[in-house]
Order: sequence, then structure tokens, then C-alpha cells
Amino acid sequence: MKKLSVTPQEAMLDSVIKGLDDVKGHEITVIDLTKVVHSISSYFVIAHGTSHTQVEALARSVEQVCFEALGEKPSSVQGLRNGEWAIVDYFDVVVHVFHEEARSRYALEELWGDAEIRKIETEEV
Repeated sequence: MKKLSVTPQEAMLDSVIKGLDDVKGHEITVIDLTKVVHSISSYFVIAHGTSHTQVEALARSVEQVCFEALGEKPSSVQGLRNGEWAIVDYFDVVVHVFHEEARSRYALEELWGDAEIRKIETEEV
């Protein structure tokens, strides 16, 4: 049975994860920054694609799902032109979509040793 979202942030997380999963985002990871003092956001969500086209498609899918499900538009979308790293910013939830090589180079997950990090299990088809 699927857990019901109880906060606006959890509803946003659910929508972001669905948007990434719909376009087969790889290694979807949620970094919970709610207990980190002076963090710029409550959550970072990280995923990667295997092509520049997929990076853009993942970011656009997040935008579409969040708007359809919650009526929310991002405050900012950056990086779509280069296809290496796109950021979709919803203030409390910031989505980082990388090209596979860029993700390993920047290693954002390694920067947050004091945050809870969880990998999202998705069904591979």
C-alpha cells in the first residue's frame, strides 16, 4: 500500500520522483536537508540520464508532473541548454538532473555527510 503524503514537501517529492521515473531517470536519490542547519532547501533530489536529450527530458518531465499534480511551477530552471546538469528549483525541493559523467564528477551526494540520503527503488522495464 502506498504511503499518503502528509506535507506539501512530501507531495512535491512524490511528484518529482514520478516525473523522473516516467522518463527512466537513473539512481534517483533524495537528500533530506531538513535537519541541516542553514541549508538552502529542505530536499535535494538527484538523478541522471545517459544522454543530453534525456537530461532535458527528465527536467521537463518533473516540471510537467509537478504542474499537473500540484499546480506548481518552478521558481527557476537552469542548465537545459548544455545537457550536462539541469536544476529545477521549487525552493523546498531542488532537483538536480545530471548527465551520467557529470554526476560522478560533481558527486553531490558526498557533500552532505550530515544529511539523510536515500535511494529510490524504481522498477526497471
